[in-house]
Amino acid sequence: MTLPSFPLTVREPNRADAALSAALDGLTRSAAQKWLEEGRVTLDGRPLKKNARLQPGDTLLITPPQPQPIGLTPQDIPLDVAYEDGDVIVVNKPVGMVVHPAPGHPDGTLVNALLYHCGNTLSGINGELRPGIVHRIDRDTSGLIIAAKNDRAHLSLAAQLQDHSLFRLYHAVAAGGFREDSGTVSAPIARHRADRKRMAVVPDGREAVTHWQVVDSQKGLTHLTCRLETGRTHQIRVHLAHLGHPLLGDTVYGGKKPVPGLAGQCLHAAQLTFTHPSTGERLTVEAPLPDWFTAVLNRYGLQ
Repeated sequence: MTLPSFPLTVREPNRADAALSAALDGLTRSAAQKWLEEGRVTLDGRPLKKNARLQPGDTLLITPPQPQPIGLTPQDIPLDVAYEDGDVIVVNKPVGMVVHPAPGHPDGTLVNALLYHCGNTLSGINGELRPGIVHRIDRDTSGLIIAAKNDRAHLSLAAQLQDHSLFRLYHAVAAGGFREDSGTVSAPIARHRADRKRMAVVPDGREAVTHWQVVDSQKGLTHLTCRLETGRTHQIRVHLAHLGHPLLGDTVYGGKKPVPGLAGQCLHAAQLTFTHPSTGERLTVEAPLPDWFTAVLNRYGLQ
């Protein structure tokens, strides 16, 4: 498989290697640096250095290497498919399923399941033959995640993430009561300086915007919806904790004790809206609240 060159428009100021790895999910910073060192990324016809400073509106031309097999085993793991066609697949991920293989989770992941389900329809723009995962959700968050079945679809979905036209709506239960019925958190996020496993609101972090709206409040808890304008790691969890309202069951950013009946944070990706890569049609896919989430609502008398 020989992949064609493709353009990538920069959305925010950044180093070249960071901008590349941020735009192409699954492309590590070191892999992005290798592409730059090999001259695979140009701006106005000139190869870029990895530390080149890019500005919004800069359009890069990227020539990816020939994709290689990733050495992962396709696994016949049942998937709750919410939508599927020749370009994309949207899966309703259960709590406990990891998206990508990683140390401690070498298999049994969504990627293993998609490799089996999708067969030879794989995206390869990140230099590997694999399903085109363009965004992620945490292991203990349930709900919708979209993957591309070909490179054109992958690029389209990645661009929609970059320009914020791919909408994601979550349901959450958070601690405390909110003074307003709705609001927006605009606070940059980056790795925690002391604990690299956590994220934090930091002045020099990457732009992060979350819109929230209260559904109901009872007994010191609030059921709310959150719409992501950006998609930083742990964004909703970090932003709500920053407001003083950590998610129920979140032992990383909230209380240290787990909540009975919850595997982790009370968070569900309920709605996904995107522009179809081939037809240009705006599609909205929904996943109903899972039984464990409605059980929490009922337990605390929340609507």
